[in-house]
Amino acid sequence: MCGIVGYIGRRDVAPLLLEGLQRLEYRGYDSAGIVVTSPKTPGLKMVKAKGRVRDLEAKVPARFKGTTGIAHTRWATHGAPSDVNAHPHLDAEGKVAVVHNGIIDNASDLRRKLEADGVEFLSETDTEVLTHLIGRSQAVKLEDKVRETLRVIEGTYGIAVMHADFPDRVVVARNGSPVVLGIGEKEMFVASDVAALVAHTRQIVTLDDGEMATLKADDFRTYTTEGTRTTAEPTTVEWEAESYDMGGHDTYMHKEIHEQADAVDRVLRGRIDDRFSTVHLGGLNLDAREARKIRRVKILGCGTSYHAGMIGAQMIEELARIPADAEPASEFRYRNAVVDPDTLYVAVSQSGETYDVLAAVQELKRKGARVLGIVNVVGSAIAREADGGMYVHAGPEVCVVSTKCFTNTTVAFALLALHLGRTRDLSVSDGKRIIEGLRRLPGQISEMLEQEADIKKLAEDYAEARSMLFIGRVRGYPVAREASLKLKEVSYIHAEAYPASELKHGPLALIEPALPTVAIVPDDDLLEKNRAALEEIKARSGKILAVAHREQEKADQTIVVPKNEDELDPILMGIPLQLLAYHTALALGRDIDKPRNLAKSVTVE
Repeated sequence: MCGIVGYIGRRDVAPLLLEGLQRLEYRGYDSAGIVVTSPKTPGLKMVKAKGRVRDLEAKVPARFKGTTGIAHTRWATHGAPSDVNAHPHLDAEGKVAVVHNGIIDNASDLRRKLEADGVEFLSETDTEVLTHLIGRSQAVKLEDKVRETLRVIEGTYGIAVMHADFPDRVVVARNGSPVVLGIGEKEMFVASDVAALVAHTRQIVTLDDGEMATLKADDFRTYTTEGTRTTAEPTTVEWEAESYDMGGHDTYMHKEIHEQADAVDRVLRGRIDDRFSTVHLGGLNLDAREARKIRRVKILGCGTSYHAGMIGAQMIEELARIPADAEPASEFRYRNAVVDPDTLYVAVSQSGETYDVLAAVQELKRKGARVLGIVNVVGSAIAREADGGMYVHAGPEVCVVSTKCFTNTTVAFALLALHLGRTRDLSVSDGKRIIEGLRRLPGQISEMLEQEADIKKLAEDYAEARSMLFIGRVRGYPVAREASLKLKEVSYIHAEAYPASELKHGPLALIEPALPTVAIVPDDDLLEKNRAALEEIKARSGKILAVAHREQEKADQTIVVPKNEDELDPILMGIPLQLLAYHTALALGRDIDKPRNLAKSVTVE
């Protein structure tokens, strides 16, 4: 959630850190801070500010020089947003500075013990506990001070630590919250996300849970929290700094909606096997014999990834005829689920670092389950923990609200469903039909985006609604779920999604002219059932916006979507509803790329 940036080298550090924080603004935050030092000017200099990075930058004095520093954008957990609660935090002597992502579960107990020893806390945060513990450690080396502190910590953390007595180094550690090292020419970087690094280096090392690192200007070393050296092999990041620019769009969300045709082309590229009417998915590490032994597929994700998993489960059942379902990872990990050796588990996460999903993966692995990961970020924790999987190749997604990554994830599930189907009973002709449908997707997405002006007019009308209802049946229901979430996230209009078949079982009580309904009406074998639902709403004077493959007589307005294969239609039907949410939020003057209270990468519970 929060953002960490650090640097050690020869350059003036403050401008580098502020630039890095700006590149991490999309993650969601409410305050920011920076601390710097230099071997030539010992001591720590710190500035913190509630609000945006620009508010912090305005407070940084002209003479704020240093060659080593760490900085942070905070998303409040312990204590309200304020200058005092902002990171970094210092110890009582002002020698130790810590920035921290995550939550220290036993912070209250540790705080009470420290207060009993006479320590005075300045903030309400759990992080300040770390600074005092490190500062009070009797260990000689900074690494040992940090290691000694982490032994008594329970919870999740990605931390970066500076010490006034050790201005030649930054010590970092990870447990459940991402930490990425960037390797430069006689300079080193650290961040919670590669977005803060790609403007300066594309050589990175991603720490594993339970791993630490010491960064010096010309060197780094990694080791476990127990002190054992580890071998870190740098990898090259594919994304470039330009990938994080707006590219002429007013917002990242708008840019990313319009990147979807190219993004879908990327996830398909090199994976289609026309000879056998199937796909190559070597990263699954799952041969045909093993694939045929699968008796069930369980998909785990959170938020948008969960909705993509719902679509994926339907495609797997339809194409591979394997029972499949999706469940929120945040629920699954706490309900002591039965782990079946014949079940294939699929973990879905845009960032590959979503804590609830990662925790579910680790629990499944502990119980001997086979787990695949479907993620966007190469080298992320879930990608490393899983037995195999797929990268969705959506490219960097900066807006907190996911659009192109959702679409690419659903396409990835179509590929997985086709692969599993062709190892079982899906015919060559059906395989060819799905492949032809997949190839049509990029062009059809572009065709949909050409309707933006018309959708914008609709959005300006619906922006007056205080609440909206989204309905869909079978294939349309996950689309309705995701569209409802998008509207809530970015416009703050209350919205609910229901199966269209459930209207008679309660939701019809809500129907009135002031409650618009968005109905997903694909042209499939349930078309007449869906039209009957429109009749029910219209009979009660409800206003209807249909998303369909042809004009719907009972709807007040219809957004017409290009027809693909029945199984793939849900992928396309979500696109116009992303635009609807975007333009509704725009009409209401919302902060589209950084919706209130939300963060891009949810690395805490």
